[in-house]
Amino acid sequence: MNTNQLIETYRAAGQGQVFAFWDSLDADARANLTAQAAEIDLGETDRLFRSLVSPTGGGAVVNLDGLSPAPCIALPENGGDAAAWARARAAGEAALRGGHVAAFTVAGGQGTRLGYDGPKGTFAVTPVKAKSLFQVFAEKIRAAGLRYGRPLHWFIMTSHANHAATETFFSEHGYFGLDRGRVHFFRQGRMPAVDFNGKILLESPSALALSPDGHGGSLRALHRSGALDLMQSEGISTISYFQVDNPLIRCIDPAFIGFHLGANAEMSSKMIPKAYPEEKVGHFCLQNGKLVVIEYSDMPLAMQRETTPDGGLRYRAGSIAIHVIEREFARRMAAGGEGVALPFHRADKKIATIDAAGQPVKPAKPNGVKFEMFVFDALPFARNSVVVETARADDFSPVKNAEGVDSPQTARDDQLRQWARWLKAVGAPVETDATGRPKCRMEVSPLFGFDADSFAERWKNLSIKPAITDGLYLE
Repeated sequence: MNTNQLIETYRAAGQGQVFAFWDSLDADARANLTAQAAEIDLGETDRLFRSLVSPTGGGAVVNLDGLSPAPCIALPENGGDAAAWARARAAGEAALRGGHVAAFTVAGGQGTRLGYDGPKGTFAVTPVKAKSLFQVFAEKIRAAGLRYGRPLHWFIMTSHANHAATETFFSEHGYFGLDRGRVHFFRQGRMPAVDFNGKILLESPSALALSPDGHGGSLRALHRSGALDLMQSEGISTISYFQVDNPLIRCIDPAFIGFHLGANAEMSSKMIPKAYPEEKVGHFCLQNGKLVVIEYSDMPLAMQRETTPDGGLRYRAGSIAIHVIEREFARRMAAGGEGVALPFHRADKKIATIDAAGQPVKPAKPNGVKFEMFVFDALPFARNSVVVETARADDFSPVKNAEGVDSPQTARDDQLRQWARWLKAVGAPVETDATGRPKCRMEVSPLFGFDADSFAERWKNLSIKPAITDGLYLE
């Protein structure tokens, strides 16, 4: 539609305030405002207000009826079937050798909470070489491609805030040795913030107050960007999904992929056993025969603290945002249709906006609502799903906070402990403290070993084993 039609559409929807300053805007400002306004599905925005915000809509109520702990495939060391794990790994490796798997990173965030000005993926996380999160992932993906004889495609979802900076970062670093034709960037979708009366807020006279639509928006962003069509043309059927803040992640895990494929699943997930009842992770549960994730904030503490007869936690399976997703399932979820759509969640926020005179307003308390989707809400729609246990020490050490828990320091320490375990497993003498952290400086590039097996294989083939006492760097 043309500009006049767009303005009239907003007025008819009761959102005419979006164009309140139109007459005072220059051509560039008008172009920016109309481009943003054209992004918005006004019908969807109205439905979300009526269902999640309006007092008559009932609000966001989480249904906890009929919950039970979800079954999980246990690690061999925790009672799982070692032969089944070996078969799963073989199946996953076959899919990788066939070129049927792609990596997918959700990387729309900024490093604000870390006190860092830039895309979070550009933040340095390794203890010696100070490699960025993106470089760590790139080297793991490159190493997996070399190991299985088929270079992988890597899809990276950015945000409008960091897209250009992310592309520039990769270009400046030569795509970390990857084929740039196999690294694909696309932007996450955005949603307008509304006030508590459902009116779309303005950030400035020429810009809406927009925010990313959540990691659940990754599925429709894959579809809208053409990424799913590209995957189809390349013979890729399976997507390895992970978020940008976790340097310990096994970007490509053949056993996990194999369990997923063996179950003919459409979406599968990794879990870690919760460290304590109140740990802030979601809970994998069954509800009416469907796999669901109940956020820690939505599950009563009494339920989180329930125990089994042997004293363990009843709801022990914690969600860590690692999934395997079938391409056509992502397409079906993105397309929507009758009864097939990710729900939106509301988040009351302090939203920078302007007043009726166009002057900036920085609220002291929440003044509006942002809407976002969560990718794990797709699980109940999958025809089959499996939940596979992973070891926290091998797969999960996120960088979320500047200090303390889940900080750059804890992530560096966990990487060091992992490398020390790998060295000890191959008989190398490495001195560690009581927590397993090595006492000397060290770093192992994923190009040398991206998991325990690839590390052991590379170490075995070294004709001269390096000394470790004064520090170690392997690439």
